[in-house]
Amino acid sequence: MLMAHQVSLATSRLSDATLPTLPPEVAPPTYNRSDTRIGIVHIGVGAFHRAHQAVYVDGLLADEPEWAICGVSLHSIEVRDALRPQDGLYTLALLGEHSSLRLIGALKEVLYAREESHAVLERLADSSTRLVTLTITEKGYCLAGDELDLAHPEIVHDLASPDAPLGAIGYVVAGLRRRWQQGMAPYTVLSCDNLPDNGGRLRRAVLQYALRIDPALKDWIEAQVAFPRSMVDSITPATDEALREQVFAQLGCIDAWPIQREPYSQWVVEDRFCNGRPGFERVGVTMSNDIAGYDRAKLRLLNAPHSALAYLGSLLEIETVADAMRQPQLAGFVERLMREHIAPNLDPPQGFDAQAYIGAILERFRNPAIRHKLSQIAWDGSQKLPVRLLGTIADALAADRPIDALCLPVAAWMHFVRRQANNGVPLVDPLDKVLSDIGCKATSDAARDVAAFLTLDSVFSSLSGDPRFVGALRDAYAGFGDATASAVLRVLTV
Repeated sequence: MLMAHQVSLATSRLSDATLPTLPPEVAPPTYNRSDTRIGIVHIGVGAFHRAHQAVYVDGLLADEPEWAICGVSLHSIEVRDALRPQDGLYTLALLGEHSSLRLIGALKEVLYAREESHAVLERLADSSTRLVTLTITEKGYCLAGDELDLAHPEIVHDLASPDAPLGAIGYVVAGLRRRWQQGMAPYTVLSCDNLPDNGGRLRRAVLQYALRIDPALKDWIEAQVAFPRSMVDSITPATDEALREQVFAQLGCIDAWPIQREPYSQWVVEDRFCNGRPGFERVGVTMSNDIAGYDRAKLRLLNAPHSALAYLGSLLEIETVADAMRQPQLAGFVERLMREHIAPNLDPPQGFDAQAYIGAILERFRNPAIRHKLSQIAWDGSQKLPVRLLGTIADALAADRPIDALCLPVAAWMHFVRRQANNGVPLVDPLDKVLSDIGCKATSDAARDVAAFLTLDSVFSSLSGDPRFVGALRDAYAGFGDATASAVLRVLTV
């Protein structure tokens, strides 16, 4: 870190003591931090948690001071060592045309589990802890498919030493076990990772793990503990030296680990808790029992247009999402795609305003402060297209609605694959070799090229036998010709 030397020499470091000295344009916490009490233990105290869930909690503490957070880092000492000297305070930079800084004080304690396991277990067993949240990425759940991977080294270790766990599942169960043994109420366990059915998968993993420790413990967890599902969304670029320098210049003191994110943030939580909960809805959290509906809306109205921008924009040799939205024909097509072709085929959750959601997404796409590269969004197209676009196409066919516009991004992906293969550029995709082979053999014969792509059963199996889809996709592919910029723009303006 550039600031590491400066931190060691600086006379001023962000902390509770320096809060009164900060410039007035930097928004401080709106509550007295000394009045707050820990009610949440969060496992995986990385940038996304600090930019997202902790910010929502920060907005609650003035009225509900009992919900401050103990952040637990399982594998990285850096977060603890950066934030503990700052009393858990850190700076959030909201990135937009006019960026702003806000100080977040929701983290009252930061622990590093490898060195402070006893303190973590004590915190989990404390009756004031009523909610345990997690952002540990998919690999942190140690799953094999939808089941717990009992051969995973972390799980093997923790089952052999359940009172000295290493992994998140081990800690969750160890804390619940102590409360069960002491006749205490359990805590709710809330996954905040972007996994389908995240609460359900976490619950199954915990139950499978607990069964191997004590079947009676497993029965108690099954009967008493809540595992709500959730959905989260906000772009959080990694902290870099430019951010550290900007924050230092504006604060006049050192923040060893500020974070940044776009202004937009969404958190949808299933209203299923077993030991009380914060008043999340007061700070903009959507409480809903249709998390799958919100996940579907995000996949189809946010992720699908992202993929459309990625493949169409790449053919136009555009670098970022914001750059793509400055191309009038492309921006216009993507908005029509969302409003006229995706939204009508969406079964939205109750109370969900699709058109307002689309407006917010378009504003996010235009944000010049977020450099989201199209080349990265284009990765793993063979896995993304089925869930992002092909499901909408299938629903449109079932409702006898037109699919011509919906097929254009799929055809653009095929041309993207063809261009990358012919230029000798490897694809970042699980089907890299197969796709590159199809791309190298592709010609200007739309029927032949499309037929070759449709042999990919893992991508197209549900639609490859429908002549309406095959015909529309063939027409879309042929319309791009050799996919020159002029040809792409011509297609987009039709």
